[in-house]
Amino acid sequence: MTVTLDCLRKQNAETSNAIISHFASHPSFLRLSDAEGLQIRQRDKEDSEKLQKGIDLALEKGVLSKDFVPEPYIKVDVLGKSAEDVANEILDHVAAHLGSSKVIVLVGLSGTGKGTTVAMLRKKLEGGGPIVTWSNGNIFRSLTLLAATWCEHNCDSKIFDINKALTKDNLATFVEMLSFGKFKGDVYDTRINGLGLDLYVSEVANTELKAPKVAKNIPTVAEVTQGEVISFAAGAIKILGENGITVLLEGREETVNYVETKNRFCLTLSDESLIGKRRAAQRMMASALNSIEGKNDESNADVVKALGTSLEIMVNEITS
Repeated sequence: MTVTLDCLRKQNAETSNAIISHFASHPSFLRLSDAEGLQIRQRDKEDSEKLQKGIDLALEKGVLSKDFVPEPYIKVDVLGKSAEDVANEILDHVAAHLGSSKVIVLVGLSGTGKGTTVAMLRKKLEGGGPIVTWSNGNIFRSLTLLAATWCEHNCDSKIFDINKALTKDNLATFVEMLSFGKFKGDVYDTRINGLGLDLYVSEVANTELKAPKVAKNIPTVAEVTQGEVISFAAGAIKILGENGITVLLEGREETVNYVETKNRFCLTLSDESLIGKRRAAQRMMASALNSIEGKNDESNADVVKALGTSLEIMVNEITS
């Protein structure tokens, strides 16, 4: 399959599939794909280990129940399927087997298309009622803002002190300062109310919650608040689902297991080598387009040459 300029400009799954097809037996492409796949698997493993440490800490503190058993996941093999195919399979299963539950959870290894599938699900569900794509990010930021504010009130020179701010009792107090429900204009939102703050996440998501004192301390806070955030999110999502709002949630099993729903799907690839090939193709198509952008007279051969040049540069980077 030849990659045309029009195809390259799409920068989507069609582009990556065309690149994978064209370079299927190219030694350099296979080498780059293997390297990308290994990197993704290693990062997934490291992330899972870090998340599990946070879960174990939450279980030890009693923030999460040791007796909780999540509903099983329904596996969806995405091999050879478009995002629309995968979304249709999920929605067909929901309609046929799982009744009117409004919460859909998606997990899977990096590269299996969770984000793309969520976007397609949202597109297909539009017009059928309100939809929320839930993210835990702003809850982590809210707790970080409270911890930083506490330090401003209680620490010498107002410096963020991990040992003083992130005690078990303090974290429990910070969580109590967060509430989820209907507020201004009868709209669902998360309220931050304590330590002199009275804010709504929807209003400060791009201001206070992205301020330097929050941004630089999120990793530290996230390490010890996995359980608190998971518990808060599970409660908020339950409220949304029970009130007729469709909730789409994608993430890692460690963090979404505690969300109550039977609509749980795990995206898999029966040919896991495609994970590395997709990432390699994505890198190549972005680099190649950047090198020929602004030109309208490039032939198919020129496009393939640009892709080949980008490929060789990337392979040289991993071997140097």
